[in-house]
Amino acid sequence: MENQKFNYDNKIVKLFILATLVWGVVGVLVGILAAAQLAFPVFNFGLEFTTFGRVRPLHTNAIIFAFVGNAIFAGVYYSMQKLLKTRMFSDTLSKIHFWGWQTIIVLAAVTLLAGITTSKEYAELEWPIDILITIIWVVFGWNMIGTLVVRRVQHIYAAIWWYLATFLGVAMLHVVNSFELPISLFKSYSIYAGAQDAVVQWWYGHNAVAFFLTTPFLGLMYYYLPKAANRPIYSYKLSIIHFWSLIFLYMWAGPHHLLYQALPNWAQALGTTFSIMLIAPSWGGMINGLLTLRGAWDRVRDSAALKFMVVAVTAYGMSTFEGPMMSLKSVNQITHFTDWTIAHVHIGGMGWNGGLVFGMLYWLVPKLFKSKLFSEKLANTHFWLSTLAILIYAIPLYWAAVTQWLMWRNFTDEGFLQYPNFLETVTQLIPMYMARIVAGILFLVGFLIMVYNLAKTMAAGSFVNDEPAEAPALVLAGSRNPVKETVHRWMERRAVRFSIWVFIALAIGGAVEIIPMIFIKSNVPTIESVKPYTPLELEGRDLYVKEGCYVCHSQMVRPFRWETDRYGEYSKIGEFVYDYPFQWGSKRTGPDLARAGVVGGPMYKNAAWHYNHFMDPQKMNEQSIMPNYAWLAVKNVDLSQTPKKIRAMQTLGVPYEEGFDEKAIDDYMAQAEGIVADLKASGIETDAKKQIVAMIAYMHKLGRDISEQPTGNEAAMSSASDTVQLKEVSLLESAEDLEAAEKIFQTTCVVCHGADGKGIATFPSLVDDEWINGNSPAQVFHSISEGNVAKGMVPYKTQYSEKQITQLTSYVLTTLQNK
Repeated sequence: MENQKFNYDNKIVKLFILATLVWGVVGVLVGILAAAQLAFPVFNFGLEFTTFGRVRPLHTNAIIFAFVGNAIFAGVYYSMQKLLKTRMFSDTLSKIHFWGWQTIIVLAAVTLLAGITTSKEYAELEWPIDILITIIWVVFGWNMIGTLVVRRVQHIYAAIWWYLATFLGVAMLHVVNSFELPISLFKSYSIYAGAQDAVVQWWYGHNAVAFFLTTPFLGLMYYYLPKAANRPIYSYKLSIIHFWSLIFLYMWAGPHHLLYQALPNWAQALGTTFSIMLIAPSWGGMINGLLTLRGAWDRVRDSAALKFMVVAVTAYGMSTFEGPMMSLKSVNQITHFTDWTIAHVHIGGMGWNGGLVFGMLYWLVPKLFKSKLFSEKLANTHFWLSTLAILIYAIPLYWAAVTQWLMWRNFTDEGFLQYPNFLETVTQLIPMYMARIVAGILFLVGFLIMVYNLAKTMAAGSFVNDEPAEAPALVLAGSRNPVKETVHRWMERRAVRFSIWVFIALAIGGAVEIIPMIFIKSNVPTIESVKPYTPLELEGRDLYVKEGCYVCHSQMVRPFRWETDRYGEYSKIGEFVYDYPFQWGSKRTGPDLARAGVVGGPMYKNAAWHYNHFMDPQKMNEQSIMPNYAWLAVKNVDLSQTPKKIRAMQTLGVPYEEGFDEKAIDDYMAQAEGIVADLKASGIETDAKKQIVAMIAYMHKLGRDISEQPTGNEAAMSSASDTVQLKEVSLLESAEDLEAAEKIFQTTCVVCHGADGKGIATFPSLVDDEWINGNSPAQVFHSISEGNVAKGMVPYKTQYSEKQITQLTSYVLTTLQNK
């Protein structure tokens, strides 16, 4: 048969490669900035646009969708044309895809830094950008499927199976997770609330990792690893088992991100079960990749591209073993909310994704430019820098995770938390966070070496936009011959039917988990005392989302004694029914806030404390790594949007009374004036419309509805020493006792009273003679034990033993007052 002549479109591949390099450098730079902010809060720069809460989502989106995304498209566009012996279906669609994707990236960067976010991990972008993503993703899929239709080969190779699964999987995930109710161009609310939103989000979040960071890279592995090694893939049969089992099982595993949380046990059990099952297909893929190199390991010694691919496949194996282990409840209690998760995702991101991208580029760019790689030595230098960076990044964070977990759960002999102040557990991690900065810089240096190396390779070569090629036309093989052709080989000839079966395999797991959560009411039992947010609290919640507070703070108390002692009563499913979207968080860089509004609880702070803490956290405690939010006291809430938000909540099913939207602003102002008056009593002047007031209102809402609140008289009497029998206290004078007391003071009391005891901002001095309830040893002991709920001081008898409170009393009355 006569060959048909055609041209491969290399220009689109080159464009995506250049975008990969540019956005990769940007993404790593932003990651280094985020790492620096956690060790040195000065790198937040005192600007609302550069706080960690806004920079961190920018980093994740830049790496996943800008760097990795463009690399995927470069690899797919090159390999599909070669495998199918045809040009991409439409040059126009290719161009729309490229420029549309870059537009999405720029819009993402601008909106995330501006605080325009949905707060959903890996899906933070607001609804107009979600629609644009959908359009561009359809363009990508249209071009891919069109190319399959016009192909010149009978069977579609394994790499393309993974590309199809990627297109269909991401489309399904993005659409379902992005159902939102817009109220303006820059604001929407998820249609799911609380536990339902959590299930949908982590079905998406887990599988975004699966179908954007795993399946397309497995496709790239099945093409570029054999090409670089000049060896066929180890096992075709293993490829089939790997593919179908992995795409089916992955969709079930999302709930393992929500273990011990406010989710039905059946959903947690499903997530764990299917996560463990994922080890088999994942390691099947790793084995298929590594055994492809049988007889070719001598080439690995000489080729940086192959070295990167070997590390990539190894990192894939490590991550896909670690992930299922982290889904075991006994392990998850250690890893969840700690830096273990951060180390885990970076093994995958830097090792698996980064390694395969680097290896692919070192092989592909010389091919495209018909030139030898400029410097294999520089490529090997990049390899060792990158590998060293991964180790320096991950090992200290694993160490940090175990350290912090042990500190969280450590109790004294008397049965009190050894480290009741959360900040004590953070300061111990700063050296590990510094190591992370070093790792990031090493990774960036290696990246820049690669950029230079590839730029020199491009300059030395000659690039052809339209590469001439020829291949015989496709002759349809007709119906299946059972003797000569297996069912799977037959399916490989039927791309549309193949795609339908892929879709079915993908859809089952999500449907089984999500549909019961939404439509079976018993899965989300209601709590009568839980009330909708007031207009002021709703605006405060939106500010909490805008500032990215969810990045560092969880709102989920797990049923462990070491969590309930620290934060308060464990979280219930029914208390989140009005949370659009949920705010459970996935990492605790700061303490959990689920019970921040429980008056008299261990997490409660009064309005003045919150005000001062937002204005200057380091003034409250110099060891704090939280950025300041001084602009909250300057900027006003846009009250013109408040009625729209109430109407949106009513549409979503929140039971506000009819016509409440018309009263919303009056209700807002009435509640805000109460907080303003409270602040004024503490010597702080502000306006009811300021954002800080709404934020304080939201802090005081958290957990309040499911807890008994003391009345005003009870709060006032909680520390009144003249109405109770005081315990006789003898001051301790030994150096050992005073040293122990100073340690408690510097980790707990310093936040309000300062290191010298003279008081910070509006908080009282402990070194003068003006004491609310007297300053005799017995009175001071009582004040510390019982707290002063009205003033925001918690009762420390729940956190410290009588001996420790006696030590603290002695320190205040002897050491501090003598200073």
